[in-house]
Amino acid sequence: MINELIEKLATDPSNPCVTVSMKTHRTFPDSEKDEIRLKNLFKEAENRLVSEFSRDEVNGILDKMNEIHRTYDYRRSLDSLHIFLSDTSTEIVKSPWPVDQNKVHISDYFAVKPLIILKDRVADYMILQLSKSGSKLFLANNDKIIEEIETAVFPSTENPFDVTSNAAQSVSGRAESLLLEYFNRIDKEVVRIHRENDLKCLVFTTEENFSKLMKVADVPSIYLAYDSVNYNDNSPHSIAKSAWEIIQNFQKNERAKAIKEMHDAVSQRRVLTDLREIYRAAKDGNGELLIVHNNYLQPVKMTDEYNFELIDDVTHPGAIDDINSVIAKEVISKKGRVVFTNQDEIKSLGKIALKTRF
Repeated sequence: MINELIEKLATDPSNPCVTVSMKTHRTFPDSEKDEIRLKNLFKEAENRLVSEFSRDEVNGILDKMNEIHRTYDYRRSLDSLHIFLSDTSTEIVKSPWPVDQNKVHISDYFAVKPLIILKDRVADYMILQLSKSGSKLFLANNDKIIEEIETAVFPSTENPFDVTSNAAQSVSGRAESLLLEYFNRIDKEVVRIHRENDLKCLVFTTEENFSKLMKVADVPSIYLAYDSVNYNDNSPHSIAKSAWEIIQNFQKNERAKAIKEMHDAVSQRRVLTDLREIYRAAKDGNGELLIVHNNYLQPVKMTDEYNFELIDDVTHPGAIDDINSVIAKEVISKKGRVVFTNQDEIKSLGKIALKTRF
């Protein structure tokens, strides 16, 4: 869902595009302050809009801001709020990741950076509890179980192929083949559900069972990893907490892989670190992988289609609040990848780096 929203906003042809990002609070009375904060940010956005555009061009956006301020439920916020407004788009995104600054961004592009960070740090996935005596499948988001998936196969309270008689178990390989048949049935159902929801799966089981599952798996790549079962506490809440730790490590490792990929591309002379060169390459569709340090912001004023000058005042007429969001938009809209990170490994390349396609 986030991927589709990023692509939608990255290709929105409207001008102006207004992005408002702000810190929010989950609990009362702090959440009361959020209403005042959003009102002030909307007022800042209004002042900039009416000074840079005609009333006819921005009336629709102003009406949307008034409606959001009137109807938004501040009691149901997370840690940050991101609002994207244009003539053709109205998107409100709550995020569990805080922002460093409350900010208004106005240009002919949306500032999609918060969504990219959200995409890289929020996860929907499945959890499979697998055992020889029965299995369950859950849908999870971050550290919470959303629901237990119920089908003709799940949940199973026992292995329908279980071998109970001593005579049957004495047949060489019989018990093993029946267990593999059971795991094969489980795998086929997980694959079927994966093709419907496009979610990958964490498995909670023993090392032996996971090895057997991989032996019969039709699409092994849908299984992210496995973790050992804690028989003292295998409640859904505890499983989700353990699963989220694995997912977060997986996400961090994926960002580390992207950084390593960037470093490896240096020797191939395929890495740009000059901001202007990066912008031109991204605009020309030559951006394969963009990595930006989270706290790097750079306002600019365009001088022509491919050139800009660095500025400090984001309220300057025609200013782009952060050129990095524009570059990210160009890379994403042309099917490249974008990573925002605080990981120290990127520092040797600078605050921004682009791996080119050629």
